Amino acid sequence: MSSLIQALSVALDNRQPLLAELHQQGTDCYRLFHGSQEGASGLTLDRYGPQLLVQSFHTRLERDALLELHAAVNARLGLDLLLVYNDRSQGNSRIDREDAVYKAEPAALEDLIGHEWGLNYRVRGRHAGQDPLLFLDLRNTRGWVKQHSKGKSVLNLFAYTCGVGLSAAAGGASEVCNLDFAEGNLAVGRENGALNPQLPGMSFIQSDYFPAIRQLAGLPITQRRGHKLPDYVKLEQRQYDLVLLDPPAWAKSAFGTVDLLRDYQSLLKPALLTTADNGVLICCNNLAKVSMDDWREQVLRCATKIGRPVRDWQVMPPAADFPSMDNQPPLKTLILHL
Repeated sequence: MSSLIQALSVALDNRQPLLAELHQQGTDCYRLFHGSQEGASGLTLDRYGPQLLVQSFHTRLERDALLELHAAVNARLGLDLLLVYNDRSQGNSRIDREDAVYKAEPAALEDLIGHEWGLNYRVRGRHAGQDPLLFLDLRNTRGWVKQHSKGKSVLNLFAYTCGVGLSAAAGGASEVCNLDFAEGNLAVGRENGALNPQLPGMSFIQSDYFPAIRQLAGLPITQRRGHKLPDYVKLEQRQYDLVLLDPPAWAKSAFGTVDLLRDYQSLLKPALLTTADNGVLICCNNLAKVSMDDWREQVLRCATKIGRPVRDWQVMPPAADFPSMDNQPPLKTLILHL
C-alpha cells in the first residue's frame, strides 16, 4: 500500500461517523481527503453527488496514483463515482491532457446534481471558472441559515452560486436576495433554484459590491479624483434581518478594492449598517494567514465604532471533513447578533 493510499484510508476511517450523519440528512457533497492536514499537501478529494473531484494545487498527480485513489474511494464508499481530475498546479484547472484519464469521461463532465441538507445543487466538474460550484467548507453555515431564516429577509452578499440564499429559502425566509458581480455565478444560482421547484423564488442582483452595499447602507458612493464611475444598479436604502458577507480574498474594481488582509473594515461597515436591529450578520474570512482571535477583535471593534455593537457572537467552524490540526482553519466564520 502506497503512503498516499494509506493516508487516504486513515482519512476515510476518521470520517465514517460524519459520513453516516451526512447521508442521513440528505448530503452527498463533502471532502474525503484534505491533503494539507492529512498527509499530502496540495491534494484534495471531494465527492459531489455522483462525481469524485480530485484537485492538485502544488504538483501534478501521476496517472497511476490518480487511478489508485479513484479505485480506493469507490471501494470504500461502495459506489462508482465519476472521476474528474483538475490539475491546478499550473494555475489552470481546465486544460484537458492527452491522456484519457486526465480528460475524464464525457459522463463525468455533464451537468450533474449533488445534494446538501436535502437540497439539489448543480455540479460541473469543469466550467468557465476555476473553483467548484459549491464550497464545501461553508456547509455548516448554510445549515445554520436554513435553521434560522424562517420569516426573515435575507441578503446574500458575494453570493457566488447562491447556496446560502437557497438554504434561506428552504428555511422559510420571507425574502431572499442574492448579490454578485458575475452573471455566470448568478446563472448557476438560478439553476440551483430551478432544481428545487418546491422552494419560493429568490431575487438576484448583478452588481459590484461597493455601489450596491453603500446604497443599501445609505452611504455615498465615492470616486477617485479625475475618474468617472461606471454605471451601476440603482438601489434604495434598506435593511435585512439576516446578512451573509463572504468575500473573496482580493478583488479590485473601479468602485473599490476587496482586501481581507488589510481592509476588511471597508467591507464590514456597510454590511453592518444594512443589517436590521436585532438582526444577524454572518461574516467570513478565508485567509489562512489571519488568525481568528485577531480578526474577531477587529470585527467587534468596527461594529462598536460605527454604533452597531454586537450583543452576542459565535464561531461556526467547518465540519470534520475539513480537519485543522492547530484549530485554525483557513475559513473563519462569525455569526454576529446585533
